[in-house]
Amino acid sequence: MSIDWVSFTPWSALAGGALIGLAAAIFALANGRVAGISGLLGSLLQRNAEGRGEKAAFVVGLLLAPLLWGLFRALPAVHFEVGGLGLIVAGLLVGIGTRYGSGCTSGHGVCGLSRLSPRSLVATLCFMASGFATVFVLRHLLGG
Repeated sequence: MSIDWVSFTPWSALAGGALIGLAAAIFALANGRVAGISGLLGSLLQRNAEGRGEKAAFVVGLLLAPLLWGLFRALPAVHFEVGGLGLIVAGLLVGIGTRYGSGCTSGHGVCGLSRLSPRSLVATLCFMASGFATVFVLRHLLGG
């Protein structure tokens, strides 16, 4: 594996990370809850959930951010090395994992770790280990 140093953009990555942290902090201050995307989406699907407006605005912001970025810079090309069935299976596995793990990578990895939550540390280590193992199996054992 080699790094494409020409396309390496540490400053935009740093700015993106800072904006994610800022958005999560503002959401926590305004709502008293962490900005876990799976929880936000789940509560938007419930009829009588509290704070639906703020949650919907947060999700809309997630969807609009790349479009706004595209006004100033070219968006990177997106290429999936797996077909539609693979994407569906991956999405279902992530959804099941967020339910069993009581949160997603944003809730545990961004918000939980910043609060020094031991549970979030374990969850994030499990997410990362599962991702590493999946890539290893798919690329090296199954030859995908």
